[in-house]
Amino acid sequence: MHNLSLINREISWLHFNARVLQEAVDQQNPLFERLRFIGIYSNNRDEFFRVRVATMRRLKEINKEKHDFLDYDPAKTLKQIRVIIDQQEKAYMEAYLTIRDELRDHGFNIVGFGDLNTNQVRQVKKYFTQSVHPYLFPIMLRGIKDVEGLRDNSIYLVVRLSSSKPNIDDDYALVKVPTGRVSRFFLLPDDGIESVVVLLDDVIRYNLEEIFLPFGYDIFEAYSIKFTRDAELDLENDLSKSFLEIMAESLKQRKRGAPVRFIYDKDMPAHILDLLLKKFKINKKDILIPGWKYHNFRDFMSFPPVGHEDLWDKPMPPLRHPDLPLYQSIFAIIKTKDVMLHYPYHTFMHVIDLLREASIDPKVRSIKMTLYRAARDSNVINALVNAARNGKSVTVFLELQARFDEKANIQWSEKLHDEGVKVIKTIPGLKVHSKLLLIRRKESEGDVYYTNVSTGNFNESTAQVYGDDSLLTSNEQIGLEVGQMFRLFETPYSPPNLKKLIISPYGTRKHFLKLLNIEIRNAKTGREAWCILKMNSLVDEILVEKLYQASQAGVKIQIICRGICVLRPGVPGLSENIEIISIIDRFLEHSRVFVFANAGQPLFYISSADWMVRNLDHRFELVCPIEDPKLQKELLDMLQIQLADNTKARLLNMLDVDEMNNYRPRHPNEPEVRSQIVIYNYFKRKSD
Repeated sequence: MHNLSLINREISWLHFNARVLQEAVDQQNPLFERLRFIGIYSNNRDEFFRVRVATMRRLKEINKEKHDFLDYDPAKTLKQIRVIIDQQEKAYMEAYLTIRDELRDHGFNIVGFGDLNTNQVRQVKKYFTQSVHPYLFPIMLRGIKDVEGLRDNSIYLVVRLSSSKPNIDDDYALVKVPTGRVSRFFLLPDDGIESVVVLLDDVIRYNLEEIFLPFGYDIFEAYSIKFTRDAELDLENDLSKSFLEIMAESLKQRKRGAPVRFIYDKDMPAHILDLLLKKFKINKKDILIPGWKYHNFRDFMSFPPVGHEDLWDKPMPPLRHPDLPLYQSIFAIIKTKDVMLHYPYHTFMHVIDLLREASIDPKVRSIKMTLYRAARDSNVINALVNAARNGKSVTVFLELQARFDEKANIQWSEKLHDEGVKVIKTIPGLKVHSKLLLIRRKESEGDVYYTNVSTGNFNESTAQVYGDDSLLTSNEQIGLEVGQMFRLFETPYSPPNLKKLIISPYGTRKHFLKLLNIEIRNAKTGREAWCILKMNSLVDEILVEKLYQASQAGVKIQIICRGICVLRPGVPGLSENIEIISIIDRFLEHSRVFVFANAGQPLFYISSADWMVRNLDHRFELVCPIEDPKLQKELLDMLQIQLADNTKARLLNMLDVDEMNNYRPRHPNEPEVRSQIVIYNYFKRKSD
């Protein structure tokens, strides 16, 4: 495929994060929600550097030696990334300062260093002594040999220590801001006039004399810095070690990964910056990023729930599914019909209730489940432990390679094992990303399988903000084939012969190519031919090429893609029949749903897999058909509502960078369609 027909995936990701930043300046969003989007943007950007920029740097080094290794130049891409990041940094800080000023107009003041009155300074000093000082352990800069001992993505204050006494020379220290132990935000007692918040960084700045005065220093300058490290794990091949040991050691290596970004306060004097670069052995100009005096705005994602309710989104409490009333057996209900939950519109408690019922039901013989990212205080894991204690056979595949959740998953693995749960070992090089729950119940007619297939994690925390679809069924064939999936996890190189489910890495791409070829044939013969595809990312070049072919054949293609998209829609003669929108709103669009016209007999699928090489070739993923007409209508209704969104949907115009993320225009007299609110009300009417 010619490269001009694709957009670089890294550049596409940056355009996605720009859409997140758009939400921070959208006046329709309440102020604290806009502040939360500032945090999401910051968190996304940190991960982008830790993973994607780090990978590009590795590829750049390889490409120096093997010039034909890639069909693009990583060095050139890194330069493009830097240009866009610098542009976005300006917009990012302008957005934050605007929000801060507007909050002040509403009586909520996030103050900076030096902005407090005498009484407020007294309160800050008291708070520092009682709650912050115990967690501060300064490091003298003269004792540091390199950056290895400094924590990734933590905020450090570089403090210049001076004395009014002539016999004491200047010195320098690093003070780590302990956001893991203390809230980033100190709310001063309300005086009835305004609410005042001081960032933890400034709490420390106000109190440097408490730390260093005993050593004769009484003049201080403090500038913030932050490292971002390469977060890719180098998994060594040592047959004498268990994979658990290898993962644990690799996590330790991540803490010492090479810096890929060094952010420093742009107001830092040049001689202090030069001193740091020499001390940290940093000489690559391309990793230096001048920033503001405050870093890690990701902390705003968890800003305390204060202030007037108008400063926050109106509550949209999760709904009970009308087919799953309280105090009734869920087994009895899904024995008679399929039920589909749609998070976060429906409550995740239905899954917890199902696990609880299974853990004490004497007819339940076994429970099998995949876990990728569990909640911090996971009721899912507690329910599985309880089932094991009640004598059920419980098997869990817990993916140790879930990026940035590896440490938590190692701990969960040990807890489950200690409680008698069988934990299937992770498979190096093949992540299990499918979301499966299988319960075998002994009934009068024999074994009955109750299955939950989801597009998202079994995680009660993320289910409150991630949009996902989750099928509950007693379909015998689905249950038997999910059982084969669990056997596959234990013997990963013996693909099963499945009739209903489609799995990666064996058949997902092939299946979707087949469905698109059917649409192409139907279009050429004048039959109904279209498809609606919803996913997080569209990267796989083989499927993109097939979508171009389908467009050229006359297939109408509508795509809802939240994140990365390398396909260029609207190119004359190539993709004029393809429209792509991205919806960024209060909930994170996470579900994968695929609908094909099939000449008037539409085929519906949900999946854990995006159209990316990693999901199609290097992970165990599941594509599940949805055959119940009622559930098909539900999915189609949701998709059509989203395709009609004229409030939070952006048209991805890959031909014009200036129009890349334009909101879909709303025509005069056209009613507002904000799809997430419309969908919530759609399900609320059903539950009333």
